[in-house]
Parts: sequence; structure tokens; C-alpha cells
Amino acid sequence: MKSKLLIAALAAVFVSGCTTDPYTGQQKVSNLAGGAALGALGGAALGTLAGGDDRRNALIGAGIGALAGGAVGGYMDQQEAQLRAQLQGTGVSVTRVGDKIILNMPSNITFDTDQSAVKPQFYDTLNSVALVLQKFNRSLVDVAGHTDSTGSDSYNLTLSQQRAQSVTSYLISQGNDPRRFFTQGFGESQPIADNSTEAGRAANRRVTIQISPLS
Repeated sequence: MKSKLLIAALAAVFVSGCTTDPYTGQQKVSNLAGGAALGALGGAALGTLAGGDDRRNALIGAGIGALAGGAVGGYMDQQEAQLRAQLQGTGVSVTRVGDKIILNMPSNITFDTDQSAVKPQFYDTLNSVALVLQKFNRSLVDVAGHTDSTGSDSYNLTLSQQRAQSVTSYLISQGNDPRRFFTQGFGESQPIADNSTEAGRAANRRVTIQISPLS
């Protein structure tokens, strides 16, 4: 019940805080709304990174400096702008929530039906993401796989994990530090649309990438 309430609260903030970028047409959650969402939810949704401290310590130990508090906003602004420019027209959406950037990759452009290998046609898009992540290497990357409710829970959980891992592996193969990444499959447990309609099921089949500052 708690998780459902958290998701509902986050959704409400998204609706109220979303604006449209006049240049790209992409939706953006204002920093104020995003901050309110993360504050209200106590960091339970989008605010908590799995293994964040361990990854942070590993990267800092490798000589990648953490961002000072005052530098975080500008650093993430620049990264967001470059991602929007690179991903315009690809079908991948870019959303800003506070100091985090979320990329949503619908499965219909990323994978064939019931497959976990990334489509070759999608390589160029992932290459663009990989290049921006390389340039802005003072960030942590969480890759999450999601499915619709068709099929068994166990099948969907496995497929979502495999798809998320395929995206992570590709980004790492393009020169990104694996210590920055955490990968998880959620199966059908986190729908964003109604699974009773084809459009809803299509929206639920996705891989998301959350990019958070190393601070």
C-alpha cells in the first residue's frame, strides 16, 4: 500500500509540475516541482539510488571528483540540454526531476517482441546517450526494465532484467565506467499506464535511465 501511495503522490507532482520546452517540445518537470516530489516522498521514489554510497565511494576513490553543492544544478542543466539535443526525434523522452534526469525508452523502438537484445537500429540512439554520459562522467546511472502484464510474473521479471542489462552493457561497451551503473528489472510491478489497453501496455514496456549527480 505504501508503494502505491508513493507512486500516486509522485504522479500528482509530475502532472502539476510538468512544462513543455518551447524549443524541443519535450516535457520537463520544474526543479521546484521535482524537489517537492522528492521531499514529500522522503526519497523513496527516484530519490534513492541503489548502492549509491558504494558507487560514489568507488568513483571518488578512482579520482573522479564529486560535484560541490553549488555546481550540481549547472552541471545537470548542461547534461540535460545535450541529451535533449541528441535525442530529439528518436522516440526517447527526457524528463527532469530536481537534479535528476530520466530517459524513457519505449520497448517498441528498443527491442523486438519477447527479445532482450537491443535492436541494431537503436544503436545510434544509444551511442548518443553513451557519448553524453562519457562527457558528464560525474554522475550515477540507474537502468531499470519494465514490462506490461501479459505473461507470467516470473517471465516478465526476467525479461525486464535482461533488457535493462542489455542497455547497461551497451553503454559500458562504449567506454563508460561500469562502476557508475546499477541495473534492475521490475517486471510488471511499476506500470505507468492501463494494462487493459494496447496503448497502455505499449507505454508500460520500457527501459528507463535515471542519471543523478555524483555529489
